[in-house]
Amino acid sequence: MVSQEQRRRQLAREKFLRQQQRRTEARRRSRLRNSVIASVLGVVVIGSVALYTTGVLKDDGKTDAGAQTTPGASPSAPPSKAPDPCAKPAAGSVKKLSWKKEPAMTIDTSAKYTMKLATTCGDIGIALKTSAAPHTVNSFAFLADKGYFDHTKCHRLTVQGIFVLQCGDPQGSGMGGPGYTIPDENLKDTSLKGGTYPAGTVAMANTGQKHTGGSQFFLVYKDSPLPPQYSPFGTIDAAGMKVLKKIAAAGAQPADPTSQNTAPNATVVINRATVAKS
Repeated sequence: MVSQEQRRRQLAREKFLRQQQRRTEARRRSRLRNSVIASVLGVVVIGSVALYTTGVLKDDGKTDAGAQTTPGASPSAPPSKAPDPCAKPAAGSVKKLSWKKEPAMTIDTSAKYTMKLATTCGDIGIALKTSAAPHTVNSFAFLADKGYFDHTKCHRLTVQGIFVLQCGDPQGSGMGGPGYTIPDENLKDTSLKGGTYPAGTVAMANTGQKHTGGSQFFLVYKDSPLPPQYSPFGTIDAAGMKVLKKIAAAGAQPADPTSQNTAPNATVVINRATVAKS
């Protein structure tokens, strides 16, 4: 038989084990809570820093962010169960193109130009700010004419802190670019008030350094707090905003552990990009 002393010791051991389990669980919950807080704070900070790179805004072919620093590395976003609102991509593949220097100026800088992104989710029309951002518009006209954007994925959607869809990277990783960079332009645009890029803005991603824009750009679907470091060169039309909001409503995937990109849940592919004189 078990003596009273043995029973007392057994009960004491069981009580000690229960206390240890409670302490371990409390430490685990504390670590999880701190991790969540750090993640949220990181999202806000990153969202305003790295669009290209991780980014929205990183520079093409250099280091990418949202690569280019669009507005910063995207924060982890909770997965969404919304169905994919977009169609299957058109047949074709991304062209592997690269140039050593910015293309010569061929557009009429006094004329009006528009860009059309025919995507799997619908057409997005963009009125380009030719006179305010001639280098940027000329580069996009050149790249679109070469089929550079055709069949490329929009690789990043941010849903916390800043609210943008980032596109323009043939690699689909936030690290790609055309091989050349263009100068920053139109950073004093009157639309950029109070440190905010308003909904409907189209702007260049970059590496966070001056004059590092390449081919990556971002489309703002909701007013986003960002410093005036990303060249605004276009405004999305009403139909395009509906498409953009449809993409945003489908949500974003958790951050990729390597690139930190939060890809859209929607299958957003630019079937064809065109730039035309209005």
